[in-house]
Amino acid sequence: MTFRLRIRPQAEAETAAAAEWYEAHRQGLGAEFVAVVDAALAEIERRPQKHPLWRAGYPYRRRSLRRFPYTIFYRIESDDIVVVAVAHSRRRPGHFIEP
Repeated sequence: MTFRLRIRPQAEAETAAAAEWYEAHRQGLGAEFVAVVDAALAEIERRPQKHPLWRAGYPYRRRSLRRFPYTIFYRIESDDIVVVAVAHSRRRPGHFIEP
């Protein structure tokens, strides 16, 4: 089955803000962050059900990044993978939950 990856604007904004922060602290680190996120998204697109559910009763799955303290939260909707957050590990859990 082929899935289409959709990234919510908030997740794009979180990624851009984190990349800017890392770049401000060390030249090239922002680009490395984006590369790690892109690789994780490619893996999610290939095997979306590989990663565990975030919490029981919620449709969100999570994929932690290895080098950076961030987690990608996404849900599977039919043929779509919807990325809802690229969240720092210390951010309030569930900030991305949509009503």
